[in-house]
Amino acid sequence: MDQPIAPLAQLTEQFGKLPGIGRKSAQRLAYYVLNLPEEDARAFAGAIVNARQTVRRCGLCCDLTDGDLCAVCRSSNRDGSTICVVEDPRDVMAVERTHEYRGLYHVLHGVISPLNGVGPERLSVKELLRRFEDGLVKEVIMATNPTVEGEATAMYLSRLLKPLGVRVTRLAYGVPVGADLEYADEVTLSRALEGRREI
Repeated sequence: MDQPIAPLAQLTEQFGKLPGIGRKSAQRLAYYVLNLPEEDARAFAGAIVNARQTVRRCGLCCDLTDGDLCAVCRSSNRDGSTICVVEDPRDVMAVERTHEYRGLYHVLHGVISPLNGVGPERLSVKELLRRFEDGLVKEVIMATNPTVEGEATAMYLSRLLKPLGVRVTRLAYGVPVGADLEYADEVTLSRALEGRREI
């Protein structure tokens, strides 16, 4: 028997559900947690439960927040005429690290992927369209990842937004095709933002 102790097997199984964690890594993490002082183990478990209960989507941009609006949407120093559309909340942090972009964001929480059963209705497209009702937005930067699904999503949104009289641009290809924004360095992302083009 690999793990005869049921609670240890359950803990390993839960760690194994995390992305990028194989069976051996899950086992190492489970043993690590078992060796934590009880106070640290309770703090770890409490942090997971607390984050799960308090973190939610921003009422405007759909980024993650613990309030009604995220810090970017609450800020009066941001340019409300530009929205950068990204796939994932981690992409917001990646663009923010460049210190080049001063507009707002919109997080789709995925991309259109028919092979995986993900259509536009599963993304925050309706929430994005609501942001154009006041006529303040002049440009939308499509910052979806340069993958087949990311390109398809950018083109789909572009077709929805252009009739609204909004300039739709795409990040320049300083970001390598097939890469995720969260792993791109600041210089690459800065150049990609500067070289964006209309689509």
